[in-house]
Amino acid sequence: MKQANVKASEKIRVLIVDDHAMVRQGLRTFLELQDSEALSIEVAGEAANGVQAVELARKTQPDIILLDLVMPEMDGIQATARIVESNPNTRVIILTSFGEEDKVLPAIRAGAQGYLLKDIPPNELVQAVREVHQGKVQLHPEVAKKLMSAVAGKETPPASHAAPSGEGLTEREQEVLQLIADGRNNREIAENLVISEKTVKTHVSNILSKLHLDDRTQAAIYALRHGLATDKP
Repeated sequence: MKQANVKASEKIRVLIVDDHAMVRQGLRTFLELQDSEALSIEVAGEAANGVQAVELARKTQPDIILLDLVMPEMDGIQATARIVESNPNTRVIILTSFGEEDKVLPAIRAGAQGYLLKDIPPNELVQAVREVHQGKVQLHPEVAKKLMSAVAGKETPPASHAAPSGEGLTEREQEVLQLIADGRNNREIAENLVISEKTVKTHVSNILSKLHLDDRTQAAIYALRHGLATDKP
């Protein structure tokens, strides 16, 4: 069982999977430069396709896999499903150029813990690796919006016992919920509401508890379904 927090001395072992050698080398070079009290990363290996990814994941047991979607032999969605099944302690972050709904939904359903686009700033990628290692879901804001819209339109609510229309939430918790639905991370929510990230985390925890939801993605979908999301495009 993974620890909730990353210790200063603990290395996050990352497997890089992409069919372009230059992308793999660039990611390796950047990640290996990340060594601080807050985060230390060790590249566990590289793979050029989904078949290699599944095999290397089994052999190296990495903490995080940065996984491309479109690859030869086996794509990222198939690889994600197999990796999650055989390596329950390994978390997959999809890192791709494709943010279309028909790729996002299957990847999340396959068990990906994160879905990021390759235009992500390097420092945000490092933060995402750390957050996913701690068990948090990481979605590119545009991906989050597409995911929420698609799920809200096509699926029934996952928790019928959830409190209706934000019942029981304080005014501040509803504000936080709206910003979650906009795809904002904790830092952005803190800046928007002029409060600390620690306070944001407390509000998020209270929201999930009161609405009987498992994670912030479900909370965002709940907000969208119950008219609690903003009208921001």
